[in-house]
Amino acid sequence: MSTIAGADGGRRGRRIDANRVRNSRLSYRSASMANRTRDYFTTGMQGQERDIRPRMLKMFVVVVVLLLLLGARVVMLQTVWAGDYREASVAQRTRVQTLRAERGSIVDRNGRELALPVPTRTVFADPRSVVDPVGVAHAVAGILRLDPQAEVELATKLQNKSSSFVYIARQADSEVAKAILALGLKGVSSYRESGRALTSSGLQALVGRTDIDGVGISGLELKYDEMLTGVDGRIVREVNSGGKSIAANSGEVTESSPGGRLTTTIDRTIQFQVDGIVKQQVERLGARGGAAIVMDTKTGEIFSMSNVRRNSDGSYTSESGNFGVVEANEPGSVVKVFSIAAAMNEGAVNAGTNFSVPGYQWFDKGTEWEYKVTDAFPHEREDMSVRKIMVDSSNLGTVLISRTIALETNFAYLKLFGFGIKTPVQYPGESRGSLRPVAKWRGTEKITFAYGYGYTSTALQLVAAVNTIANNGVYVAPKLVLKTTDKNGVESATPESASHQVLTSTTAKAVTAMMTDVVCYGTGKLAKLQGMSVAGKTGTSYKLQENGKYVSDEGTRSYFASFVGFLPANNPRFTVLVSIDEPDPFTMDRFGGTAAAPVFARIGQVLINEMNMRPEGDDAGCVGSRPPELGPSH
Repeated sequence: MSTIAGADGGRRGRRIDANRVRNSRLSYRSASMANRTRDYFTTGMQGQERDIRPRMLKMFVVVVVLLLLLGARVVMLQTVWAGDYREASVAQRTRVQTLRAERGSIVDRNGRELALPVPTRTVFADPRSVVDPVGVAHAVAGILRLDPQAEVELATKLQNKSSSFVYIARQADSEVAKAILALGLKGVSSYRESGRALTSSGLQALVGRTDIDGVGISGLELKYDEMLTGVDGRIVREVNSGGKSIAANSGEVTESSPGGRLTTTIDRTIQFQVDGIVKQQVERLGARGGAAIVMDTKTGEIFSMSNVRRNSDGSYTSESGNFGVVEANEPGSVVKVFSIAAAMNEGAVNAGTNFSVPGYQWFDKGTEWEYKVTDAFPHEREDMSVRKIMVDSSNLGTVLISRTIALETNFAYLKLFGFGIKTPVQYPGESRGSLRPVAKWRGTEKITFAYGYGYTSTALQLVAAVNTIANNGVYVAPKLVLKTTDKNGVESATPESASHQVLTSTTAKAVTAMMTDVVCYGTGKLAKLQGMSVAGKTGTSYKLQENGKYVSDEGTRSYFASFVGFLPANNPRFTVLVSIDEPDPFTMDRFGGTAAAPVFARIGQVLINEMNMRPEGDDAGCVGSRPPELGPSH
């Protein structure tokens, strides 16, 4: 055991010696490092000849400069830059939600809505709060049925962190909005927005439309946009980093204010029925379009204004525009009423005055204006009374009547009847038509004006002109608005329609009697109403082709067929215009008496039913056959 103990003691001794050597080496290294460090910091400071004050001064200057810069920075942050940083801070945590104001309603004369606001929801996203732009775009694409390109565009917008607002679904159906919000996508929200709806699709042409932002861009929506537009409100709230509202901050809420209300002269029930009648006839005839206007004889108030136009796909809608006001056409034979009325009012002729009317006649022969006028129907030279000329719609007979008074006088009457100037309705885009000063009339213009060529008229101008006959010779301007109600509920009634005397009462009654004969015995027979008298006049005009002529290069013609009349003839309450634009030119339905007159009869029956109209006195409508004094019909 002593041997073992000795061996162990030897090993312990050797370990102790090794530790001592290692410790002495470490002590040496530490001392050496300490000396080197001391030398580094004290270099140049050994001895009294060295002064550390310059170095300390430099150190002090550096510290002072740094402190001044820091102080200047703090001052700038709290003064000059304070507003910018405050705004950035507020913008970072503040969300502003616009409360869209409801657009005011457009209603009919009885307060029934024609155009009204409808609730919708607009879904949007704040890219600053969206965590997964691609995932959000993909999620909503399935609900909105977006194509791949639209999905990529949405994802790109959501990745733009400099933006705070991106539309996802504008004015969406509530069910669609709920489906998107149910996904719980961070940064996606919605707000209530007011859309626009019509109570009938046929109102589109008259009422007009608004854009996606609720701004009127056509029709009455445009004309009264300022009055109908409400004042938007807003909600201002502060949110945390997760986009949730900060409960400690109540936010700021400004309620929206709805727009005013427009009360029109339209009767919604009559408008709806007239829309259907016109559309049905236009479709049946395969025409390009059609229009109808119902006007109160005494007040000029428009009870309905219908427009239908064929679309490129062959369908018929009222979306293209209010063509009865914004487009002008050569009116054709309807204006024979004015040519004859002017001559009668000047005392040049009366209903019984006779003219020898040829089947055709050359005018300005031997001059550059040489022109052959043929009558509306073939015949040999025939004696015709003014009454017969009106009833059978003789072109040459009307020309002869118009020549009994000066051109200047004819022109003056056309102006009094309202041609060549816009109506007081001042509908957006309304046409004034064309009526050149009489001094500029050349050649055929001095002839054809008598039977409806050489100048143009809108349907609104034409119905107001014929209404002058119905209104005992007094022109009354058409009217489309009864009153407005502003945002504060203050009502303002529109003034009564302006009026002026054109014909004497005697002349108006004499012309009315002849127009009644037109319906009973002449070209307007299909406008008859059972048990009630109707006065009216047919019109069929050729339309100019692209080559500037009335006959196309292929030898075909296009027609504009119309009928304007009033009922009851012995005490008129309503004047009605019907026009059919380009009916099938290869059928007998291309004329005013066959294309437009039947529509008048159907509209007349609507007016009888809806307005509870009854014949007055001994009015029994058309009774008996064609009088012998009118001779055979053509």
